[in-house]
Amino acid sequence: MQVPPFSLSQQLADLGPELDEAVLRVLRSGQYIGGSEIKTFETAFASVVGTAHAVGCNSGTDALILALRALGIGAGDEVITASFSFFATAEAISAVGATPVFVDVDPLTYLIDLDQIEPAITPATKALIPVHLFGRPVDMTRLMEIATRHNLRVVEDCAQATGASWNSRPVGSWGDMGCFSFFPTKNLGAAGDAGAVTCHDADLARCMRELAVHGMPRRYLHTELGYNSRLDAMQAAVLNVKLPKLNQWVDRRRAIAQRYRDALQDVPGLQLPDASAGHGHGWNQFVVRVTVCPTEIASSDTHRPSEFGLPSSHCRDWLKQSLQERGVSTIIYYPIPIHCQPAYADQHQETRLAITEQLCSEVLSLPIFPELSNEQQDQVIAVLRSLLIQNASLDSKTCSVAA
Repeated sequence: MQVPPFSLSQQLADLGPELDEAVLRVLRSGQYIGGSEIKTFETAFASVVGTAHAVGCNSGTDALILALRALGIGAGDEVITASFSFFATAEAISAVGATPVFVDVDPLTYLIDLDQIEPAITPATKALIPVHLFGRPVDMTRLMEIATRHNLRVVEDCAQATGASWNSRPVGSWGDMGCFSFFPTKNLGAAGDAGAVTCHDADLARCMRELAVHGMPRRYLHTELGYNSRLDAMQAAVLNVKLPKLNQWVDRRRAIAQRYRDALQDVPGLQLPDASAGHGHGWNQFVVRVTVCPTEIASSDTHRPSEFGLPSSHCRDWLKQSLQERGVSTIIYYPIPIHCQPAYADQHQETRLAITEQLCSEVLSLPIFPELSNEQQDQVIAVLRSLLIQNASLDSKTCSVAA
């Protein structure tokens, strides 16, 4: 049996008739841009997040760009964020002309290290972008205290955290803006690219709506340079079908995560993800750290140094390949930190973030999606236990663990 890292086949089977009806409704309406499907989704999604407004757009990346533009972030400004994230987090900052300033992450939560934010603040700092990575919410109580103390704007990157919450309050409702992605692999996925920005402020919502249609407050009047970043009616229709299922899907993800934790907690060399966020964790990914491998792998002199100056990833790579050979597919989120990417070579050549770089050499995402069966998960667990327990005595100190 092959176990994929993610699959939509069962979800499509379950929702097929509803999705067919929704898509055909849009096609027959003749209104593919704007219209009631989008308004319905924006109203419903704002209610789920607990904000007054939600502005649909065409991707999570554009959600970040629209949010930063609406807040007036631009050339000469600095925005503090984490390098351990998808590239778009920093790309959006650069796209509006600002400069991303990277700080390291906490080794247990994989999230921005709140202790490092204030030392990184300069007179040019205008905003913070906390990333709720893998569905694990940042401590927004403390982060907002820092932002308030320094008069900084907050844009939450909620791309992987739809349905997550901090202290029972949904992510995306804490900062000035919450930016969501509805890429198909997310907790709430469209049938392609889609995104949204949530906020409490009507003026910010209006500004983003105008920016998303070429800076156009009314037809053919352009007051500033904007984008073609609308959420199309077809994607909104798909999201309207799926949104009522969000809570049960996230609950299922939580159950799968707990099952992994119960079954793998005694496996040597496998550091399980932090679960201290409790019921607020959205579990978009279940990301472990791999810190041991067989002696012959660990001691091999064939390991080539990373071209990006990162620690050796041979233990993680061995486990990924071994799982694949036994029918279990996994994904690495992320093998190269943003500050080491060639696109930022000129700006961050001297930046070193020890924990981020160690994580990129150790992390591995196990299969997790609502339709993952117990039988499939049992196979993942059995293969992991077989590989790591039988090799535990061979080299338990192979890879260093950042702490």
